[in-house]
Order: sequence, then C-alpha cells, then structure tokens
Amino acid sequence: MPILLSLALALAGQPAADTSRKPAAKPPLSPTEIANKAPAAAWRTIADDDILIFTLANGRKVIIQLAPAFAPQHVARMRILANKRWWDDTSVYRIQDNYVAQWGDVTEKKKLPEGVADEGPSEYTRAGGLPTVRMTRPDSFAPMAGFSADGWPVASDGKRSWLTHCYAMVGVGRDLAPSVGSSAELYAVIGHAPRALDRNIALVGRVIEGIDALSSLERGTGKLGFYGDGQKPTPIVSARLASALPPGERPHFEYLSPASSDFARYLHARENREPPFFTVPAGGADICNVPVPVRRKA
Repeated sequence: MPILLSLALALAGQPAADTSRKPAAKPPLSPTEIANKAPAAAWRTIADDDILIFTLANGRKVIIQLAPAFAPQHVARMRILANKRWWDDTSVYRIQDNYVAQWGDVTEKKKLPEGVADEGPSEYTRAGGLPTVRMTRPDSFAPMAGFSADGWPVASDGKRSWLTHCYAMVGVGRDLAPSVGSSAELYAVIGHAPRALDRNIALVGRVIEGIDALSSLERGTGKLGFYGDGQKPTPIVSARLASALPPGERPHFEYLSPASSDFARYLHARENREPPFFTVPAGGADICNVPVPVRRKA
C-alpha cells in the first residue's frame, strides 16, 4: 500500500484538530467611557446661580462652577461683582508657567462695589464636609482625601475639610496675612497641582469649560509671571452669572455624582489603569488625577 494512502487511512480515524480560536477579551472601559455610559440618574445639575461666565476679548469663554458650600462669603461677593459688571474691562494680566493664570484689575484703582471688601473669615477650611468617597492611597498633604457628596475634590483631617488645588481650580488672590482677598482678584491653576496652597488661600470653584483659553495665553515675562514691558494683558469683555442671562442663552452643566456606583467605577478605573496600554497598574492615584466628570447638559 502506498505510504501516503496508509497515512491517510490512519489519520481518518483520528479526531480533527481544534482550529477554533478563543474570542479576544474586550479591553476594559476607560474612565471616560465609564462616565459617558453613566445613566442620567447618576448626574446632578449645577445651579444657574453657581455658573459664572467670563468672556475674553479674543472671543473665548471661561466658565466657572462656584463652590458656595466651601466659600459662602467669597461666592456671595463674586455674585455682587458679576451683577455690578465690575469685571467688565478688567484683564488677565498674569500667566505664570506651570502655576496660575490671574485676572482682575491690574491697576488696583477700580473701586469695589458696596459689600465687597478684603475682610471677613478666610474660608480656607470648613467644619465637617468629609469626603464621602475616599482615595485608596494616602494623600501627601492631608490625613485623607476624596470627594464630597456635592462633587468636589476635598482633603480632610477628620474634623474639617477643604478644597484641593488641582488643575483648573479657582482661588482668590490676596496680599500677606491677615489679608483674605476681596474676591475680585482671581486665579486658576494651569500647571501641576500646587497643593501647598491648600488651607492658605480660599478656593471658590473650578473652571468647567475653557481652561485652555487661560492656559494657552502668552507667559508673563515679569516677576511671578506678571506681564512685563511690551506684553498686553488679555481684556475681559464681560463676566455674567448664568442666572442673569435670558433662559435661552444659559449654558447648563451637570457632574457625575460621587454617591453613584458609576462614580465608584470611574474612580476605580482611574486608580487602576489596565492593559493593554498600562503594563504596570499603579493601584492608586493622586486626587488631582481624578477630575470629577462635568459635561454640558442636553
């Protein structure tokens, strides 16, 4: 019998080789995908009176969510300043690389409206307000850190809590203590989180849209990033609360609630970035690496 024929007959009685392939495992959802897939019930609406819109002369807008629960006096004064249109025709006059963008009255001569002054409580911390969702890893600047029920990044010592100086957070400029700031001079973090400022300056909110309109501006050549000779500050055309605009012109925003299971999944994904790109998951994250998802509300 020919060799090939006998081999074929022998193989005929053998089971066929398994040529099937196991389906490739789906990559885990990214933090952004988790947030995007969160149902409507997981999101909370930001009140119109807590949205402050700065319009720059170059047409860009910087939209800030205010934090009245952490800085009630400063936020009240900021609402007065907006309603009195005090910020109109002021400017962004300081851009310090990897640090802050600052705006207000560079001349320091513009009269403040009644009810606005550099006085009162510092509002650097608040009683209670402990994080309801905590980070897995210890915080470098506080005994604990996490997120408040109303969606803010906070640190705490167990008795008091305070907002953290993360990217895009907005604070009140001040002079040396005992100055606490008038609420008229503001800055936004545009670099690596300067957490040493926590509990030393009042944080009053965060930029929720348009931070790139500040971070992309020309860096100041003067001391501390103030604009020097030959540099022109960026004029501010207007500053308005969303609640002061006609209903049809108001931008609406919402944030992913830390009380939701979707936020817990989002936080876990941020703290445990997985393959195929991450070959060595960190197993934790700095609080400033977990920005609370905020989006425009349809």
